[in-house]
Amino acid sequence: MLQPAKVDALIARHAAVEAELASNPDRETYVRLSREFAELAPLVATARAYRAANEELRELQQMLADPSTDAEMRALAAAEVPIVEARRAALEKELRAGLLPKDALDERNVILEIRAGTGGDEAALFAGDLFRMYERYAASQGWTVEVISASEGAIGGYKEIIAEVRGRGAFAKLKFESGVHRVQRVPVTEASGRIHTSAATVAVLPEPEDVDVALNDADLKIDTMRSGGAGGQHVNKTESAVRITHIPTGIAVVVQEERSQHRNRAKALTLLRAKLYELERARRDAERAAERRGQVGSGDRSERIRTYNFPQGRVTDHRINLTLYKLPEVMEGEALGEIIDALVTEHQAALLAAEEAPA
Repeated sequence: MLQPAKVDALIARHAAVEAELASNPDRETYVRLSREFAELAPLVATARAYRAANEELRELQQMLADPSTDAEMRALAAAEVPIVEARRAALEKELRAGLLPKDALDERNVILEIRAGTGGDEAALFAGDLFRMYERYAASQGWTVEVISASEGAIGGYKEIIAEVRGRGAFAKLKFESGVHRVQRVPVTEASGRIHTSAATVAVLPEPEDVDVALNDADLKIDTMRSGGAGGQHVNKTESAVRITHIPTGIAVVVQEERSQHRNRAKALTLLRAKLYELERARRDAERAAERRGQVGSGDRSERIRTYNFPQGRVTDHRINLTLYKLPEVMEGEALGEIIDALVTEHQAALLAAEEAPA
């Protein structure tokens, strides 16, 4: 059973935040408290409903235990007990999930990287399809997507595309998308109608804050060059493209999307910070590998996580054995939320099980 102290602490914190908001704090504090208040409100409503269900159950049990309760009231109370118990159990489950420690990175923006894998031109087309899927899903969440760099495929799609996804909770929703996405379909280049299997790799990196990754100027090699492109009026005749190499790790990033060298440099630094931050996270995760076993996916880019089968119109997420026969809706970004929500739920269930397991 849920500890009453946890419920009391939650309700007390909600009241404290409400009181602080009423005390006319400075703008920055007001924004921070308003966000916390909005996040706590639905959880507190659940906590109060849980308390009410507990009280209702206690009263019903008192009626049943009281010898002076008449037979009709006793029958009504006995019939009501399992209904209230079921309601209380559902509220407790919801409350436990809400009280789980939050991932500190969940509210971060995201650096989304998609690369064509095995399959040549068809893999590049599929990488393009995945990017459009995420773009549409992001729009449905009220997020914005800005391309940082892109390398187009010979007949369309992308050999590689890197974008920034900005919006509240972007990492919380997208973090389970890292891995190998496999497609089974008849390529547009296939004359005989044979089904081919291709793949694209997705990496979702939380965008670090400046304080997360300190960049030393001495560790950076910055080169400028002319932007590439297909030609025509958009070819940049000045050296606006920027390549930054982090000398200690050898990680290099190139950004040439903007005509301004200054903006390309800023984007390249953001991307480099994200890659270095992810490198450090991977190192820490490797040290805690034993603890993380059993979580929903490892986020490993080499792990095949999902198959998109076009002839059968189905999408299968292999980590949770979820299959949806809604492939067009998933590719439109509409039904992608169903898969993401299922992954989040499974992840929460694993965390709850770990929390409740005996030490």
